[in-house]
Amino acid sequence: MFTGIITHLGKLRRVKQSNYTISSDRSLLAKLRKGESIAVNGICLTVAHKYKDSFSVDCMPETKLKTNVKYLKAGDLVNLELPATANSFLSGHIVQGHVDGTGRLEIIKKQDNSHILKFSIPEKLSKYIVNKGSIAVNGISLTVIETGKDFFTVGIVPYTWRHTTLHTIKLGDYVNIEVDILAKYVEKLLKKNI
Repeated sequence: MFTGIITHLGKLRRVKQSNYTISSDRSLLAKLRKGESIAVNGICLTVAHKYKDSFSVDCMPETKLKTNVKYLKAGDLVNLELPATANSFLSGHIVQGHVDGTGRLEIIKKQDNSHILKFSIPEKLSKYIVNKGSIAVNGISLTVIETGKDFFTVGIVPYTWRHTTLHTIKLGDYVNIEVDILAKYVEKLLKKNI
């Protein structure tokens, strides 16, 4: 489980078939262990190897199909988060690292000290997204401002803009979307009772 509070950025060093090598700072690498989970752009992955200044993860075909890893290339920045522990402060929301699909950046608008981002999404995801609800975009815990049948908007405060990959995002870029898990459980419970 994760919280969607991005603690580190990494740089994709190498992509070799389904293996991704990512460099990051020593404070993150010191906490990593082979076989443990790490969220990379919101995708829960397993550390396959740990090196002096980097680590590698493997992506299975389902991950490539459902996420934006297929668009990543050497030199790209990625958001990194270690799993929550019993001692973690839950300041984001419950994020599983199980990406539901991708969204596409349609609009970036500067508003006062913030940025408003509009993403298009598959219609099948919109039923899980509500105004002022939680959503994870590339693993970042955000609050939805507005939602429609095939889009949603979020506001990005200056700290989040500077300390995540959002400051590098461009129109047309694809992002990983994880909707609120509680909405999916409620839907399943209601379907069983109908």
